[in-house]
Amino acid sequence: MAEPREKRTASRTARPPVSAARAQDPGDFEPAYLRIARALSDEIAAGEYRAGDQLPTEPQLRARYGVSPVTVRRAINILLDRGLVTTTQGKGTFVRSMDMGEAIFRLQEITEVWADDDSVEVQLLEARIVLADEQVAQMLELAPDALVVLLRRVIRRKSVPLIYQVEYVTYDEHRPLVEAQLQVTSLEGLLRSPQAEGVLSGRLTIQAVGLGAEAAAALNLPLEAPAFGLEGLFLDYDGRPISWGRFFCRADQFRLTTQVGVLPKQTGGPSA
Repeated sequence: MAEPREKRTASRTARPPVSAARAQDPGDFEPAYLRIARALSDEIAAGEYRAGDQLPTEPQLRARYGVSPVTVRRAINILLDRGLVTTTQGKGTFVRSMDMGEAIFRLQEITEVWADDDSVEVQLLEARIVLADEQVAQMLELAPDALVVLLRRVIRRKSVPLIYQVEYVTYDEHRPLVEAQLQVTSLEGLLRSPQAEGVLSGRLTIQAVGLGAEAAAALNLPLEAPAFGLEGLFLDYDGRPISWGRFFCRADQFRLTTQVGVLPKQTGGPSA
């Protein structure tokens, strides 16, 4: 039987204070606000605080950890950013229930795993100045037949083509973009590409697609083979579109994984 909420709350509030020295042990250079956020996350994961439960108040956390109000607020803001808690003015901070609709998915294979894989290479198939067609002109808010830079790339891992990219960038005669792109041969170089300079924000959309003839040929796959189509539109500091394009990622090589809520702490295994 679940422990009544009143009993759980009483046992938690009776916890002895933690001194400032304990909140930041010698030799541990983790900021106090991160330690507090991690401790509260662990308590939520362990079920000490459940959906709807109120966390200790700011004065209680200050007394427990021997820290300033600013430190406590920074810790709570971390929990807010992670979607673990919610705050109500004049009432306090409460544990949120898990919301599947707020899950954030990432192509972690690109940004985390591949960045350290020496077998990943970027091949530039095409980099030239072209006239914008109707769709490109509409996406980049340009006049019909305006000049744009067309970029086509294939990203390979262990010589196997896994991603095909097509990108259109607004043309600027004062920016030698085509020449710069000829030098991009690594994934890190692509992620830190020169056209990213001056970009303030972007919108990314991902959907399941069937590969067209051009993308299928670049990836050595059959026509209409399944893929993740990642479309990106990026804006400069004046809110004007500066780049638009698509990544076609092989569906058999990528998966979208995320975590909702907070995972329980792992134990050291069964006791003897």
